[in-house]
Amino acid sequence: MKFALVLLGLAALATADAASCDPTKCVLPDCRCPGTDIPGGMDIQNIPQMVYFTFDDAITAENFGKYESSFFHRKNPDGCPMSATYFVSHEYTDYSKLHQLHAHGHEIALHSITHTSMSDYWRNLPVEEHLKEFGGEKVLISKFGNIPEEDIKGLRLPLLQLSGNNSFIAANQIGLSYDCSWPSRQFVEPGLWPYTLDSGATHDCPLGDCPTNLQLPGFWVSPMVMWFDDINVSCSMVDACTNIPDDVDGIFKFMLRNFELQYKGNKSPFGVYMHAAWFGQRANAFEAFNKFLDHLESLDDVYVTSVGRGLNWVKNPKNLQNLDDVWSKCQHTYEPVCNSQVCKLFKGVEERYMTVCGECPNEYPWLENPLGD
Repeated sequence: MKFALVLLGLAALATADAASCDPTKCVLPDCRCPGTDIPGGMDIQNIPQMVYFTFDDAITAENFGKYESSFFHRKNPDGCPMSATYFVSHEYTDYSKLHQLHAHGHEIALHSITHTSMSDYWRNLPVEEHLKEFGGEKVLISKFGNIPEEDIKGLRLPLLQLSGNNSFIAANQIGLSYDCSWPSRQFVEPGLWPYTLDSGATHDCPLGDCPTNLQLPGFWVSPMVMWFDDINVSCSMVDACTNIPDDVDGIFKFMLRNFELQYKGNKSPFGVYMHAAWFGQRANAFEAFNKFLDHLESLDDVYVTSVGRGLNWVKNPKNLQNLDDVWSKCQHTYEPVCNSQVCKLFKGVEERYMTVCGECPNEYPWLENPLGD
């Protein structure tokens, strides 16, 4: 799916006024005003540069192999495993592989049950239908992936298509703590840090339809700071950047240039937002991707972490010497516990095979029936 946007395109602004956010009353860990300032007034030389690798859509045996080979052997400077965030859509997901990712310390987040490709569907979706898409998926993932519901904290909308206030209200109602669907082209240099919706936002809105006068105390927005290709066209996701080289070094330099906008700027979280399909669509992309990971692993102040764990730092900012106070050193991994079953089911007249942890459902899980009862 292409999200590339011309740099000079129109960008609607959310109507809520961040100036109404009083930083003397909106204080961490529960509240943060929108801004590019470093949380807690920390010294930029002594904070981690967090890097979020996020992947959208189904977890399959094929892309799981890519994730395993790229991440499972890598460590952050504190010796703990690197972690990524997977915004998972239901159809074709292998829930035993999903469980393995979670057991290895990676974050599992929501990307809807149906993942329909019609942008109007998401733009006009009422709150109650968002609850079915994402509240239902939260139950579904917990059941068939053997993942505690309380570990599922984030959401990304398909196509990055916001629906005004609706998705945020629904996410808050189902007990999520953050959204990562909202790109920013305006706040790149310096980058926009995560903030809460206590007093709304002035976050620019390149894709629409953005919230209006929405106030959800304690609910976090993790902005998707845009990338720029080699002719300065902005793109919300890496695989949407089209004007880039095809050779390994050229793709690596493209990734490095975007990273350094934040790393040499205000060290706001740098997001590598993508679909694993990119690795098969662009020659040399996977090799360049791993070369970029090699580079990040060589830097003693760079931490490749999930969005949820990164937000823990924003809420409780500490210097590089005291990160154990934030991330409870390496305690987010465990031995997989998944009695894997391959289930033959039907979605209407279509035959489907669904790999789950535990017992097979009676019917193919879907809207109105996420447990397949």
